[in-house]
Amino acid sequence: MEIDGCPLPEDRRYDLDQDVWWADGPAPGAATVGLLATLTAFAGPILSVTFRPVEGVVARGRSVATIESVRFTGAVRLPVDAVVAERNSALLDHPRLLNDSAYGDGWVVRVRPVRPEDPAERLETASQVEARLRERIRRQRIRCWPQTPDLEMFEIGLECSAVLTLLNEELARRPAGTAVRLVTDDPLSPIEMIRWSDQTGHALLAHRTEGNLHEFLVRKEAQPRPRRRGAP
Repeated sequence: MEIDGCPLPEDRRYDLDQDVWWADGPAPGAATVGLLATLTAFAGPILSVTFRPVEGVVARGRSVATIESVRFTGAVRLPVDAVVAERNSALLDHPRLLNDSAYGDGWVVRVRPVRPEDPAERLETASQVEARLRERIRRQRIRCWPQTPDLEMFEIGLECSAVLTLLNEELARRPAGTAVRLVTDDPLSPIEMIRWSDQTGHALLAHRTEGNLHEFLVRKEAQPRPRRRGAP
């Protein structure tokens, strides 16, 4: 399932109060806990993850880790009473996994619930939280992207040719893999951005509109391959 561009997998359960998901496995009697993509999108690029040295049974609502971005600091809290069996050590060196793979490699901890029936009784399915999450996305103006933007460019009142010159200059200073969210009010930008991607070989990952504004997500490729529109 996807809500306004934000993924919400249907193969797990959710606690919206704690902004966490719960998936059974991979070991029998165990489960994996992670953060909702809407939270990591709202937080922006995650800069650090700190695990709490908890032992024994961790009560529902207690923190097992803290995440921090430029504009957000928050705790990762368990949705049911459980024992922490494993921490995702990859997050220590690569905290951006929480942004770019919230429902995959960006999992936070693996646990064993004290009461095996708790997840089914206390947590909700994707369909049960859909309406409330949709309202949260609208209220908090959350934008989920295929890749978390590393920087944002707001170029209002400029023609697209000038905007693209600024974009090219910015990408030239950045390493490969950098994702840029570009906002412009040029009505011709949807056509021009496709042409730009074809000519430069850099990826145009997404395009959204809101009122008279166009939002694009582009990525600098390590080996850009320019192409002509209509070419095989």
